[in-house]
Amino acid sequence: MPKRNAFYAQSGGVTAVINASACGVIETARKHRSQIGKVYAGRNGIIGALQEDLIDTSKESAAAIHGLLTTPAGAFGSCRHKLKSLQENPAEYERLLEVFKAHNIGYFFYNGGGDSADTCLKVSQLGQATGYPLQAIHIPKTIDNDLPLTDNCPGFGSVAKYIAISTREAAMDVASMCETSTKVFILEVMGRHAGWIAAASGLAATQKGDAPHIILFPEIAFDRDKFMAKVQRTVKRHGYCVIVASEGAQYKDGTFLAESGLKDAFGHSQLGGLAPQLAQMIKLEFGYKYHWAVADYLQRSARHIASQTDVDQAYAVGEAAVTFALRGDNAIMPCIVRGKGKRYSWSIGEASLEDVANREKKMPRNYISRDGFGITDAAKAYLTPLIAGEAYPEYRNGLPNYVRLKNISVPRKLKTPFKL
Repeated sequence: MPKRNAFYAQSGGVTAVINASACGVIETARKHRSQIGKVYAGRNGIIGALQEDLIDTSKESAAAIHGLLTTPAGAFGSCRHKLKSLQENPAEYERLLEVFKAHNIGYFFYNGGGDSADTCLKVSQLGQATGYPLQAIHIPKTIDNDLPLTDNCPGFGSVAKYIAISTREAAMDVASMCETSTKVFILEVMGRHAGWIAAASGLAATQKGDAPHIILFPEIAFDRDKFMAKVQRTVKRHGYCVIVASEGAQYKDGTFLAESGLKDAFGHSQLGGLAPQLAQMIKLEFGYKYHWAVADYLQRSARHIASQTDVDQAYAVGEAAVTFALRGDNAIMPCIVRGKGKRYSWSIGEASLEDVANREKKMPRNYISRDGFGITDAAKAYLTPLIAGEAYPEYRNGLPNYVRLKNISVPRKLKTPFKL
């Protein structure tokens, strides 16, 4: 029987270190050529499998693959496509099986967040239901840091570092100008239901009175009167106020402040525009001059100041995924386990996809200050190691020299195209 090939794909919002996980998968698979044939990457995630649009990573040099370690975004393209159940859409599953059989794919590595864990679980169930020999391993990735059963998620540490640095630098700018100019600065960050990214801004403060002065978490119901009073007190005391707001900030009834009424491919509410909304609210009440910014894609693509811890962990979960598959595991996810000593350490564990898919890990209440506008020492102790270390990419002509793969397609073997 010929060696089985592997399928690897990236899903959901990409990160500064998702390619480090890809590097971990491909380099580790190449070390086991006697057991794994080729690694095929799906062009644009699971869509690449459905449309038989596969990339032959064996055509890339060892140097190019290693260059993924310092390259942001998704080298093979990502997607937001949620597989329905086998009963709801059997055609998609039949197509996946056709493609896997045609290309002798026996290993399935899916790199993404909670919805991707759900996709990976369904693919593993497909193999079990049909008797096709397929091992599906989910590789964790999400800047939101909301996957359960892992201490933290690859991708988060680098975003946390970017937000903490940006908050500190912007606060110094505002403090310089507040006497005669800007009094309020608002930074809007990602985080639909979990406030981990917003919380990371709290690392910018080293002493009492430092920015950020207000952090808005999805976990704490927004109280307009309490918020406005805090803004006014802060400006009177310090001359300025820096606010970091999670896009998922919501009222007591669960309505998002930035609700747009639109949904994405996964059925999640489309959010955006919170910062200008808060700025206008403050302007109408107090007349303060303000500036606002939305970190948006900048926060998740900032590979130039990635956390070394994050890069190391992203590579490690990719490496572990291959190791787990080779030992015969299925429907699991490599996870990060924090050591118990005072000095930070971590190792790789494993979690069942049944316990990971479609579940969110929110900020624990003891990580949020009593007034709901800041973080506690416990949160700082958790967050600080995750932003540790600098993993600068190589620079050329003053700019990061990122890798661009050739992404050569695998010849199609199926005659019938598939429409999504």
